[in-house]
Amino acid sequence: MDPEVFEKWMMIVLVGGLVAFMAFIIWDLAKKSKAGRLGTAILFLGLGLCLFAFLAKPIIGYIVETVRDIPH
Repeated sequence: MDPEVFEKWMMIVLVGGLVAFMAFIIWDLAKKSKAGRLGTAILFLGLGLCLFAFLAKPIIGYIVETVRDIPH
């Protein structure tokens, strides 16, 4: 297996695991603090926004490259 392919898959798997773990931490924080629905939503919005940006960046880059016919 090429190191580039391995790095790509490990990036997807490990960062995906990190994102899932961080979502669990936010959920657990909301549960232990008895935040309620609105508080939980605010926690996920505030703390999860950086995760969304991290995941959205490659998707937006792919769309821009595809639309402008930029080679990979």
